[in-house]
Amino acid sequence: MEEVPVVETPVEATPAKKPATKKPAAKKASTTAKKTAKKAAETVEALAPVDVMRRAGIEVVTVSIMQRREVMSAQNVTVAADALYEDVCLCDADALVLPGGGVGTDNLSAHEPLRAALKDAHSKGTLVAAICAAPMVFGRIGILEGRKATCYPGCEGDLFGAEYTAVAVQEDGNIITGCGPGVSFDFGFALVERLCGAETVATLRSQMQF
Repeated sequence: MEEVPVVETPVEATPAKKPATKKPAAKKASTTAKKTAKKAAETVEALAPVDVMRRAGIEVVTVSIMQRREVMSAQNVTVAADALYEDVCLCDADALVLPGGGVGTDNLSAHEPLRAALKDAHSKGTLVAAICAAPMVFGRIGILEGRKATCYPGCEGDLFGAEYTAVAVQEDGNIITGCGPGVSFDFGFALVERLCGAETVATLRSQMQF
């Protein structure tokens, strides 16, 4: 999301050496972090994709929609987002990425400016991605019609118009969806492959011992 709103939180993940491929300087990933007074995004779903993308040299900006930078995850891990939603422009992002979590997904779905930004990005063919419960946001704004998608089991009822595949990571055109916390790294690798190429992913997998 020049930034890819991936509704996530920042994590330091700098490898000793960057992938042998040219750095995708033009590619940026923006993450939209979210929080409520209680629980929000799943920790690993928010942080693992950010880790993987930053290792690939992608500029990731984590964004909070809660009018404060400190965001608490569903597992009570407090993280600091890079920016507040009202201070960034998502219009030039290369991708927008949403982490899951029940309450977090409801927060994202209720945020009208984000809904509008997602619809606009999708209409332009920009990469949009969501994991776990968050694909429901895509279904609720009507961008899954005629597409294949996956999500956390039990959430498929809100994937309106989609063909629910129940696979770990589903790609269909400019939409990538993941099924839950256990596939957070694979979800991140799918984002990197789309933004940087398969060679970069192969290098990362080797460096990270996947």
